[in-house]
Amino acid sequence: MPERPHAPWPRWLALSAAVAAADLATKAWISAAFAAGEVHVVTPFLNLVLWHNAGAAFSFLAGAGGWQRWFFIGVTVAVAAVLVAMLRKSGGNRLLAAALSLVLGGAAGNLWDRVTLGHVVDFIQLHAAGYYWPAFNVADSAITVGVVLILWDGLREARAARGAGTGPGIR
Repeated sequence: MPERPHAPWPRWLALSAAVAAADLATKAWISAAFAAGEVHVVTPFLNLVLWHNAGAAFSFLAGAGGWQRWFFIGVTVAVAAVLVAMLRKSGGNRLLAAALSLVLGGAAGNLWDRVTLGHVVDFIQLHAAGYYWPAFNVADSAITVGVVLILWDGLREARAARGAGTGPGIR
C-alpha cells in the first residue's frame, strides 16, 4: 500500500512539542501533588511515585557527583540535532517521521528537567510479584515507543529491499 504524501517536517515538530508538553504537564502535576519519595498505589501492578533521577535510564550515573548533568545535557542536545536532521530527511515515511518525533519530544521533556531542575522527574512505577521496574515518565514512554517504531521501520525497509532483490547478500 503506497504511503500518502507526508506532512512537511515542521508539522512533525508539533508532535514532538505535544509529547514534551504532556510530559512537562504530568511532571508538574505529580511534583505539586506528591512529596519526594511518596508512593500511591493505583492498581496491584501500578504505583504513582515522585522520584528525582539525577542519572540517565535506570539511574545510570545518578551518583556520579554532578558532572553527569552537563554530560547528559550535551548528549541530549547533540542527539536532538541529529533527530531533527533525520526528521527533515524522512521524506514520505510517516512511520519513521512519527517515531523520530516521539523520541525528539521525549528527549526535549527530559532535557527541560535536567536544565531547570538538575534531575529528571519520574513518577510511573510498574511492579509484579515483588519485582519493581524503575520509575519512568511520559518522555521515557515516548522515547521507548519511538525507538521500537524506528526498529520496526528498519525491519520493514530491510524486508522490502530483500523482496526487491536489493537486500544484503543479493547482488
